[in-house]
Amino acid sequence: MPFPLQPTLQGRLLELRALQPDDFEALFVAAGDPLIWEQHPESGRYKREVFQKFLDSAIASGGAFAIIERATGRIIGSSRYWNLDLAASEVEIGWTFLERKFWGGTYNTELKRLMIDHALRYVDRVVFIVGETNLRSQKALEKIGAKFLKEVERPSADGVMRRNVVFVIAR
Repeated sequence: MPFPLQPTLQGRLLELRALQPDDFEALFVAAGDPLIWEQHPESGRYKREVFQKFLDSAIASGGAFAIIERATGRIIGSSRYWNLDLAASEVEIGWTFLERKFWGGTYNTELKRLMIDHALRYVDRVVFIVGETNLRSQKALEKIGAKFLKEVERPSADGVMRRNVVFVIAR
């Protein structure tokens, strides 16, 4: 059975649905806080022109989600599946961000649980690749049970090779 990369996933707090080009303004409002991006390799993502490139790549990926707070119906962030490798039986979850008022556990935990549970129906493991200096995201991954796997170098959006850390959750 093929891995559906953009199903609608629903939890108690959140709904995830396929990200659409017309989600730009709502998603840009959610991403407009520079503090969201301060530890991120692309720290200027709160700027409209930089964020447009992010949205364009998210749409092109075929695996990106709009994260919607169910109580209000507002888009509060985004995440995506990427690098599905059926031979290795793994998929990456990444490019996740939430408005700061939703940081601290409950929302991110539900978001990741929805995505991980869906993924592990089709693959044996989920990987997360995080910038080496993004300690906030590394701690959040440890909090949901992800284990450090290795360090890697990957090109960032500007083509510069950057050190990243890889975490994994296996079935």
